[in-house]
Amino acid sequence: MSKKDFEKICDTIAGISPFIRFVGVIGESGNLLAYKRRPDLLPLLNEKDTQYQFSHIAIKTDLEGFFDKNLGEIEFVWEERKKVQTISFAIKKNRVWISIDKKVIRSEMLRIIDSCLPIVKKFS
Repeated sequence: MSKKDFEKICDTIAGISPFIRFVGVIGESGNLLAYKRRPDLLPLLNEKDTQYQFSHIAIKTDLEGFFDKNLGEIEFVWEERKKVQTISFAIKKNRVWISIDKKVIRSEMLRIIDSCLPIVKKFS
């Protein structure tokens, strides 16, 4: 996949909901391949912690692969944290990681997930 493909994924997903804070495509080594951040938004993580987060996602993705044969591949992971909600989707060995405002109601989260699934499947 090309950088343009990754940028298209970020732009398309960012346009799904005004509650999306950040969309990034993370490579298998934890590098940020493309991203889109909501304008005028202060990040919750500084640059160093962001890199740790992306490395953590890459390591988890690699480890989760051990269970794919028995459980099937991961379609998405939804995390609720105290300050933000995150969703991640697998595209081959890469991850699309999305952060969303904490106060979003569950039906909007499900709408975001349902809207993202065909986008990531198109590139998988």
